[in-house]
Amino acid sequence: MKTTGVIRRIDELGRIVIPKEIRKNLRIKNGESLEVFVEGDSIVLKKYSQLENIESVSVDYVEAFNQIIKHNIIVTDRDKVIAVAGPLKKKYLGKEINEFTERSIDRRDSFSEKQKKMFSVIKDEEDNGYYTFTSIVDNGDAIGSVIIISTDTPITDVEDKMGIILSKLLSKQFID
Repeated sequence: MKTTGVIRRIDELGRIVIPKEIRKNLRIKNGESLEVFVEGDSIVLKKYSQLENIESVSVDYVEAFNQIIKHNIIVTDRDKVIAVAGPLKKKYLGKEINEFTERSIDRRDSFSEKQKKMFSVIKDEEDNGYYTFTSIVDNGDAIGSVIIISTDTPITDVEDKMGIILSKLLSKQFID
């Protein structure tokens, strides 16, 4: 564990303030959830990701959809890529998403790029091709995205709709 040198007092309600710089570095926004763990005599806080909890389902879904549409399929949570099927798997899996992708999730965007162009989904990487983007929304909360990428052929309307279907399937995993 890395020390920050920051010391905070617990108030009378049992609360502590996480310093702004730490929240900024870890991309923790107001209203986001943190998961609390205990390791020995330490308390560990971790950003909570609903999609991370269904990662194995996400992997199964993207693999199945990839067998049908034969394009790269990426599922992200609000911070990183959690599932990929297709040739770009090694390049994308586990990588942190960039600000454009994060903003698109926040806005609950759904769009398709019909012209071949340069684009970026993750930090410090660009690709050239066609893509479609659909936010995953659960109970009004934007929790991630489904991105379909084709480096050689345009994405059809049917394939675009399959991205929307996949995002809806993933959001349904949270219904009790």
